[in-house]
Amino acid sequence: MAEHLLKIGALSKLAEVGARTIDYYTKLGLIHPEGRSEGNYRLYSAETLERLKRIEQMKKEKYTLDEIKQALDGWNDVSSVSQVTQKLSDLQLHLSQLEREVKELEPVIQNLKPKQANKAVQRLIPQTAACIEALMLILNKGNFM
Repeated sequence: MAEHLLKIGALSKLAEVGARTIDYYTKLGLIHPEGRSEGNYRLYSAETLERLKRIEQMKKEKYTLDEIKQALDGWNDVSSVSQVTQKLSDLQLHLSQLEREVKELEPVIQNLKPKQANKAVQRLIPQTAACIEALMLILNKGNFM
């Protein structure tokens, strides 16, 4: 198992972040070492590399480190399977981004003429309903409710 674990320098290179950043994220609890080497080096898993890449992506999307920690920890409570966790996290981030975009559009939407507003609603309702239905199917299929 030790051959699959990465020292901080290797993790830093693969993730394209500095070793000090990894130290900082470790102190904040955003990432966790899997153990220590015989030389007392912290060792990180490939899953930690994926989590680190996810953190950097979320930072680029203007999420704070507290928001990132809450999102990632929340989904880890749902599932420890990294692929499921990442997909759910992606979905949550996408929904948050859509929510931000809708809030930015509110002033424009309020200035639409009634016919324009009606057309916009008519175009969005089927897509919105399909998304909600898909989410409900996923949640019911997994016996989450």
